[in-house]
Amino acid sequence: MYETLIYPQFSMQQFISFINKPILKISLLFGVITAALAFSYFLVLYFLKIQPLNKNIRVPDFGFYIATMATATWYYRRRVGKGLLHLWEALTICYVVNSMGALLTGWLIYGFVSLIDPTLFSGYLDESLQLLTSDKANLVKTIGAVEYQKMYNEVSRNTPGVLISDEFGKKSLMAVLPIIIISLLLRRQPYGVNQT
Repeated sequence: MYETLIYPQFSMQQFISFINKPILKISLLFGVITAALAFSYFLVLYFLKIQPLNKNIRVPDFGFYIATMATATWYYRRRVGKGLLHLWEALTICYVVNSMGALLTGWLIYGFVSLIDPTLFSGYLDESLQLLTSDKANLVKTIGAVEYQKMYNEVSRNTPGVLISDEFGKKSLMAVLPIIIISLLLRRQPYGVNQT
């Protein structure tokens, strides 16, 4: 039975030709640019002695994501689509730029925290636990003592690896509405309502 299963052969040449598609090349390139900009913002905060892992401080870096998603979509429409862009192409470009940017940023931050300054994560963890402790009465009233203790234990056991999934998850949620807006604004199709 197992001998009859046919496994697809995937060579390096097929992989390169798959990645060589303009929609992926442009999206991945702009994703790398996004990560470079977001990580630069992280470094600026770090060198200004501001806790760069604080989520409220890092929210403005999402502006880089929006700018690069819009620029990548516009660039693709101009260079590849010759002025035309389908909605699915715009959505694909934006999602790939956002996902690539978030994953790379998460890995860069993880590498920085793991290799260069581990005290950064321990300070961040202490702040998170202190925030949970300071608002304990409200949290216990809202979610109950058992759930509060679970949450406290989970936060205290966090390792720097959580930064990768945290970055990806938050940027994915934040990007849904901007991706739809950018895609709708920049799409250009060769037909209108009154044309067939």
